[in-house]
Amino acid sequence: MRDHKQSRSSMFLFEWSVFFIGLFIMAFGIALMIKAELGSAPWDVLHIGLFTQFGLTIGTWSIIMGFFVILATALLTKKFPQSGAFLNMVFVGLFIDFYLWLPIFPDPMTFVGKWLYLLIGILILGFGIGLYISSNCGAGPRDSLMLALTEKFGIKVSRIRLYMELFVLFFGWVLKGPISFGTILFCLTIGGIVGKTLPLCQKLVKFSLERRVQYENINKRPIRVNHHDSISKEIR
Repeated sequence: MRDHKQSRSSMFLFEWSVFFIGLFIMAFGIALMIKAELGSAPWDVLHIGLFTQFGLTIGTWSIIMGFFVILATALLTKKFPQSGAFLNMVFVGLFIDFYLWLPIFPDPMTFVGKWLYLLIGILILGFGIGLYISSNCGAGPRDSLMLALTEKFGIKVSRIRLYMELFVLFFGWVLKGPISFGTILFCLTIGGIVGKTLPLCQKLVKFSLERRVQYENINKRPIRVNHHDSISKEIR
């Protein structure tokens, strides 16, 4: 019984570690896109627009908007949101501000550098999304709202996602958020990137969990009285 509890505790810690590493990577991708100044993802266009008009920080606005999204989801579903949604909301905002604050994280000085930041940022962001989702610790605020709207109105996920992105993008544009080539590129590619990274991350997480279980089982295996190093009694 004690071993079973230890095993569950170990798996719990591993899954949440994957969750936070995924958020950390995802925030780095967002920060790269912001630094590129070639257009950001729709939600970040809104956050940057709010930052431009009202101050605070981009990460703070990400947290504030995440809170309202969680509230809207709770009202739609009449259920208390998962802890993963709250943690996603808070830590992604904190991580974004951390990266943008880092003195060793310079702004790209050339047009080529900006495009490198943008392309690498989209790829890293897609990998981070795949990794945090593969932890099975709960969807983020925006994904939770998307699923709630899909269930409420019976519309396809892809269409709901499109409507959400356009709605957010419109208000980001009104607030003078950065809409450019990068925004279009993100919208066209992020679905396909996550479609590739999510199965890969799920396989990596499953493989790592299985290895941990095997390792724990080997360590817990009782040592036999006659257990030896394959040298026969006769030779000894």
